[in-house]
Amino acid sequence: MFLELSQITVRYPGAAARAAVEGVSLGLAAGQLGVLIGPSGCGKTSLLRAVAGLEPLACGRIAIGGETVADAAEGVHVAPEARRIGMVFQDYALFPHLSVADNVAFGIRHLPRTEQRERVQRLLDLVGLGHAAQRAPHQLSGGQQQRIALARALAPQPRLLLLDEPFSSLDVDLRERLAHDVRAILKTTGTTALFVTHDQLEAFAVGDVIGVMHRGRLEQWDDAYALYHRPATRFVADFIGHGVFAPARIVECEHGHCVMTPLGELHDMAECPLPSAYPGGECDVLLRADDVVHDDASPVKARIERKAFRGAEFLYTLRLESGERVMAHVPSHHDHQVGEWIGIRIEADHVVTFAREPRPSSAA
Repeated sequence: MFLELSQITVRYPGAAARAAVEGVSLGLAAGQLGVLIGPSGCGKTSLLRAVAGLEPLACGRIAIGGETVADAAEGVHVAPEARRIGMVFQDYALFPHLSVADNVAFGIRHLPRTEQRERVQRLLDLVGLGHAAQRAPHQLSGGQQQRIALARALAPQPRLLLLDEPFSSLDVDLRERLAHDVRAILKTTGTTALFVTHDQLEAFAVGDVIGVMHRGRLEQWDDAYALYHRPATRFVADFIGHGVFAPARIVECEHGHCVMTPLGELHDMAECPLPSAYPGGECDVLLRADDVVHDDASPVKARIERKAFRGAEFLYTLRLESGERVMAHVPSHHDHQVGEWIGIRIEADHVVTFAREPRPSSAA
């Protein structure tokens, strides 16, 4: 692995007993793009700052390109400026008194002028702003300024690039487009990067591998498909995508075992545990919104409690006659009213179960 974090812990002086980052291990191969997501205060930015050398380790070790840059047990802490790391922040941090070209060249002033000009022009062309070299940053849009910030970070040819919520100040449509563009740019340059965001669409657009953090711990480090369809923990299952946990029971069936749910039986059990995994086979099954299909011919009925228009589809929140709540993506031309009863059925390709938890109050 090019970037290796081994059981790292970060604590802030005078902070509460819980560490900001606790026992996190992960790895990135050369040229891979990793993304950290999680709720506010989960430790993702603290982890990024530790990799940058801006926070000391209380425990653990960090290595970049085979070089140990931090090791709490050995007392190693390589200074941030000696780690050959580039950083991109959400506020761009461009110098307003310098032209676009001079901003990009800022970190490579030690190079001969000809080489500086060639590298700056190459990077500006790469980010699609070769025509703007002599303009001032304030003459560019937010998305263009973020591209300049990226070009400036890439100019010194860092061995690792860190990006801390670089698109959070941009509008939603621009964020997703820019995320795809940044991925293409980083892949073109072969850059290894670690990216922090709170936006799942950004994470899925950018990351080869994505880590979900919660209360300072790394819950899962995997690709987007696995996070969505094979969540390792209940928190990951709840945090990624739209879905609910419904009470279920794993039982022996004619051809193996199946899961009895409020919407009927599930039989695609390739990765599901045996009934003995839970007391009496009782568990909670994850039902995502795309597992629930609107079908007026279905004998299972549910009342629409909420609806959110998403353009091509609605996200319905539904209540079954049994009292259980589910969610469903429904094509937007199926415009039913809140309070209306509709037929639904389950179509789940991945059966994901967890230990039963106490049911929350239904007064919602």
